[in-house]
Amino acid sequence: MTYAATKNFPNTEKFGLSSQMQRAAVSIPSNVAEGYRRHSKADFKRFLYISLGSLSELETQYVIAHRQKFISDNQLQIFQERSQRLTRMMYSFIKSL
Repeated sequence: MTYAATKNFPNTEKFGLSSQMQRAAVSIPSNVAEGYRRHSKADFKRFLYISLGSLSELETQYVIAHRQKFISDNQLQIFQERSQRLTRMMYSFIKSL
């Protein structure tokens, strides 16, 4: 979703907000994967919390993109719904470990 959303950003944002959003979006699953390969549940949980931090970054960046009129109301709403659902799932997963 993020790569599609940033595709239409102005060229002046190629190395700015667009790049930050893409890195944060990639960081979320990457930290889950890295934590999974760690040798302890504590390390895994730590990386899951790092992943949640990246999701929070991305949430903020979506709001900024919306305020700059780079994304539509609908794009922001869809992202926020997905983000809230992912946050709930990740906290449930952390509690289960």
